[in-house]
Amino acid sequence: MKNVDHVTVSGFGLEWKSFDQACADDVESVTLFNQYFAQFPWRDLAKDAVGADFGCGSGRWAKLVAPKVGHLHLVDASAEALLVAKNNLRQFSNLTFHHASIEEPPIEAGSLDFAFSLGVLHHLPDTERALSDIARQLKKGAPFLVYLYYALDARPWWYRALWRMTDLVRWSISRLPFRLKWLATQLIALGIYWPLARTARLLDSMGIMPASWPLGYYRDRSLYVMRTDALDRFGTRLEKRFRKDQIFQMLRSAGFEKITFSEGAPYWCALAYKEVAFVG
Repeated sequence: MKNVDHVTVSGFGLEWKSFDQACADDVESVTLFNQYFAQFPWRDLAKDAVGADFGCGSGRWAKLVAPKVGHLHLVDASAEALLVAKNNLRQFSNLTFHHASIEEPPIEAGSLDFAFSLGVLHHLPDTERALSDIARQLKKGAPFLVYLYYALDARPWWYRALWRMTDLVRWSISRLPFRLKWLATQLIALGIYWPLARTARLLDSMGIMPASWPLGYYRDRSLYVMRTDALDRFGTRLEKRFRKDQIFQMLRSAGFEKITFSEGAPYWCALAYKEVAFVG
């Protein structure tokens, strides 16, 4: 596992043990799923399609993908995360779990009909290399859905300045022992996420919510989602962010074409297809 930050992987294992999504609201989970998968070409997939979830975590996305496809491979570098995923997905018989990094999954090259990786590759030392590794596993013309943290290039300057301040907080918190990290991020969820999100809901109901209201995305999200995301956002040591044009170029260099992006949150969720003329 060369393209892996082991401290980050260990942290995610503890994160998914703390927030295993077992008590996540089903309606909210479907809403989030539909936001991320809004572009995905389900109609183009055969009923027996074989795909992969690269960086499956707790299996929260796989839970809604599995009923739609023939077989799904779940790949994660964290053994602890895979245990959580296996428990959450025990009702499905069309899954295979792989404790492996994205660069060395025990999947035949060029065999996948589709793949997705949401909120994972920005936590790897070499994101562009990971995209190439995923492309290698796909059939030519197969769709790939990816979500990378964006560099706030759709936001005003003051929003980006505010993020730089919070990133200093992340740098400090992410280096704490897990129990202190957990406590700090839960206080952030309760003291910052929840008040700003609920204020956004109120302003939105009045039709006066500014487009760049901090944490406005969470206005209709549960406290459980906020607590999970606060730990994810402030508790992870390795985090990279990319502009829309950078994501486009990385996907092109990795061997993808027909690249489209979400026009709303979550930015910039991208759908791409492995080049038909791809060599490698």
